[in-house]
Amino acid sequence: MNLRQPTQTTPAEMGEDIARIIPGKDPELHVSNTAPPVKRIPVHEEDDSPRIIPVCEPTLGGNEKKYVTECLDSNWISSAGRFITEFENAFAQACDAQYGVACANGTVALHLALAAMDIGPGDEVIIPAFTMIATINAVAYTGATPVLVDSEPRTWNMDINQVADKITPKTKAIIPVHTYGHPVDMAPLMELAEKHGLWALEDAAEAHGAEYRGARAGGLGHAAAFSFYANKNITTGEGGMITTNNEKLAALCRNLRDHAFSPERHFWHKYLGFNYRMTNLQAAVGLAQTERLDELVAARRRNAALYNQLLADIPGIVTPPEAKDVKNVYWMYSVMVADEFAMTRDELRRFLAQEGIETRTFFIPMHFQPIYYQQFKGQRFPVAEDLCRRGFYYPSASSLTAREIRYIVTATQRAYMR
Repeated sequence: MNLRQPTQTTPAEMGEDIARIIPGKDPELHVSNTAPPVKRIPVHEEDDSPRIIPVCEPTLGGNEKKYVTECLDSNWISSAGRFITEFENAFAQACDAQYGVACANGTVALHLALAAMDIGPGDEVIIPAFTMIATINAVAYTGATPVLVDSEPRTWNMDINQVADKITPKTKAIIPVHTYGHPVDMAPLMELAEKHGLWALEDAAEAHGAEYRGARAGGLGHAAAFSFYANKNITTGEGGMITTNNEKLAALCRNLRDHAFSPERHFWHKYLGFNYRMTNLQAAVGLAQTERLDELVAARRRNAALYNQLLADIPGIVTPPEAKDVKNVYWMYSVMVADEFAMTRDELRRFLAQEGIETRTFFIPMHFQPIYYQQFKGQRFPVAEDLCRRGFYYPSASSLTAREIRYIVTATQRAYMR
């Protein structure tokens, strides 16, 4: 893999059938005169100037400013300070886990956990083909070989039966991704992991507050990796966290994230470490957000329920799944556009963009990514490909109002009636 030159493979070069699956450029957004006005906080006034409804935005307004001001007043703004430990403890507790290890972002959380699990060249790690690029990149950083499995159509998560079929003597870990906030069926996956002596690392970047059989994502596997990017259910701007119930793994992750400094003496290193630390400023925001986690998750679930209700009468719009014994936190409110809808997915997105409504397509599967295409050439994952071809997100922020949701659904109805 030549890191100095971008991979030049184009969708057309992958074949006509693949080119039809891969989405094109995002449509140009137009400011709308009819979109609902913006509510200004804390001044409770409405700005009725033309606007767009973004696909997602952070919801702040708790103790974020108070805690950040304390950091500034105390001069504790780097990777030491009380908020690091308090955020780690509070978030771990919110995930039904004993230990939290804060770090720079969700991608390095995955990499750091894999490094602490001693994943490296010669090892195989099973991941879903349908995921965000960070999952496979974190495996590639270790030198291990990613092995892809398809999704199941019911939940859009990795197909556990295919996981079982892909385990070899080289397999060392499985990364179940809780897609768009819907937890993976973890019980059979953990049985597989225990049977074969494998690590199970939850990619919970999209699943803050999600539940499986009454237990929170983040405490379901041997470890979990979270992202706190600005569009996540809770945010630190940038940032990540590893949660685990394994004390030794947590201790090693803490050591590796800080250049692997030795407790024996300063500037003494026994491991290949990383500079993956989170700042006290970020942790201050994260602690304030964690205090409101249940509130923010409840808002997304409430918004999803309204979307589900209003979209139910529009043929061809397939609403997101929620399996039995699962609490989906709807990181993004994600739908599929079936053939009976009057437009294709991309045509609908262009129509909504004209109405000031921002959307995003689903992930492009890993076997279609230019950087990995040659590695997986010839492999096909039909469910992942169908998700890529038909799926997109509506605006999904916790702060989204019922009025905005009704405007979005009404625009979708107009698109269907055209």
